[in-house]
Amino acid sequence: MSESASQITVEDVRKLALPLGTRVLAGDGFLNRPVVWTTVVYIDDNLQSKSLQPNEIILVAPPDNASKPSASDVDIVRWASDVRASAVVFSHNVSTNAIAESKAYGICVLMLPPGNRVRQVEKTVVSLLVDRKGQFERRGTQIYRQLTQISSQNEGMSELISAMARLTNKTVVIQDKRLRVLEHIVQPQVIGQWEEIEAFIRKVEHLPVEMQDRHRASDVDAPMMQSLQLPGMARLVAPVVTNGIGRGFLSIIGQDTELDDIDQLVCEHGAAACAIEMAKQKMVSETEKRLRGTFLDRLLLGDVSQQEAIRQGERFEHDMTATHVAMVLSWRGENAPSIRRLETMINTIIESQQAHALVWQREKEREVVVFHATDRDNPIDTSLKLTEKFASDINRQYPNNHIAIGLGQPVREVSAWRNSYRDAVQAMELAVRLQTDTPLYIGDLGVYQLILSLSDRDKLIDFCDRTLGTLIKYDANQNGELVKTLEAYFACHGNLSQTADMLIVHRNTLLYRMNRINDIAKIDLERPETRLALHLALTIRRLLALG
Repeated sequence: MSESASQITVEDVRKLALPLGTRVLAGDGFLNRPVVWTTVVYIDDNLQSKSLQPNEIILVAPPDNASKPSASDVDIVRWASDVRASAVVFSHNVSTNAIAESKAYGICVLMLPPGNRVRQVEKTVVSLLVDRKGQFERRGTQIYRQLTQISSQNEGMSELISAMARLTNKTVVIQDKRLRVLEHIVQPQVIGQWEEIEAFIRKVEHLPVEMQDRHRASDVDAPMMQSLQLPGMARLVAPVVTNGIGRGFLSIIGQDTELDDIDQLVCEHGAAACAIEMAKQKMVSETEKRLRGTFLDRLLLGDVSQQEAIRQGERFEHDMTATHVAMVLSWRGENAPSIRRLETMINTIIESQQAHALVWQREKEREVVVFHATDRDNPIDTSLKLTEKFASDINRQYPNNHIAIGLGQPVREVSAWRNSYRDAVQAMELAVRLQTDTPLYIGDLGVYQLILSLSDRDKLIDFCDRTLGTLIKYDANQNGELVKTLEAYFACHGNLSQTADMLIVHRNTLLYRMNRINDIAKIDLERPETRLALHLALTIRRLLALG
């Protein structure tokens, strides 16, 4: 954007000269009127004797309680319209009649925030009219000071965004690093397009290329103008950077012809103020996370009473009396992402599913523990559904890495959480041995636990060879798939149609293979004992091969 032309408008005066916090009471459609000068009037003045040139801004001084005003605010609005003033700025409350009159006469009315001296405001407006560049720089300092003060006073991100919306009179949005909208103020003129705008700005590929890599975002030294692929709409976008890494994005959205230098100033300084706020929020979050982790570690040691647990739960806004299921997650294999990254993904999924859970990473154990407040009547299926969401989302984000997930028994008393956790660890460790991304529930793992408890490995190998040896040799010599066929058969609980679908073969092909299995292994799959032995042998083979 280039510096504006020499003509100064009411909107320029509002943004660059009038005190921060000045409100437009009426006539916001006339903010583009030109301003040539400014004049201060008092309500006890004889207005008719004053000579103004067209397109002046009239500053109305507050009434003196000792004198009776000779002109009402309605009189001033009518007179301002008669002398073709650009706008009227009051320093005191304005009546509803005056506002209605300003709308009827088509003139913009503004009101200063309390505590401002009209003569000082006059000097600032004159300074803008005679030295735009100097006033622009001074305004930038004022904006930065106001925004950082909001953060220092702990008024929060919401007030920061509101202040920026007031300063720019445009839609303002703050997003986190995953482009979720944290706070936003939508101006009336874009409400009808907001859904399209939000859908656009939530996509990483729609960020400027320079901002798509969070580690390069700190190299962007000024807000960037970007079209929104909507007719006439654009945004100024700036990365919110803390410790050299992009933590979010600030956008100021409006008509492309209306985004100006002051909007760029607000976007630049606003991003810096948001960075301070995000750093504070992260510090608070990390502190709360450590406190929660310490509490849960104590809980697993059995060092927390039911009453203390309930009190701590209130602090964490979590119902400790609900039925809970422990979940333990860990990466499998080498070159996996960090445990911290795993915890972040899990928290994101829990939030998106609107689930209730306590989550913390145990760095030393290389695991993330989740205590899920599950459904009281259907706890296992509810918690399994959540862990299946974990597995699918993690696999989608990291297709070359693998996860192990274990679930413990549902428990009602806080004192039993440690037992559910131990079960979940055991199920997770079995998932590692089986090399499966499928969440495993401890209650479904009786046969696996029995096999793992047997210490005589040689006898297990011998049983596996006697039961499956001929089929394994046949597959090796003939490049066959008989063992794979058996595995699919048991996975589909003996349903031939489902087995054929899983193997992507014709049903007749499957029947031929099943007959070959009977002939080669000299067995009868119709006998329950034979099916049990084969299923056990396949399970042992997997455990021994992967253990």
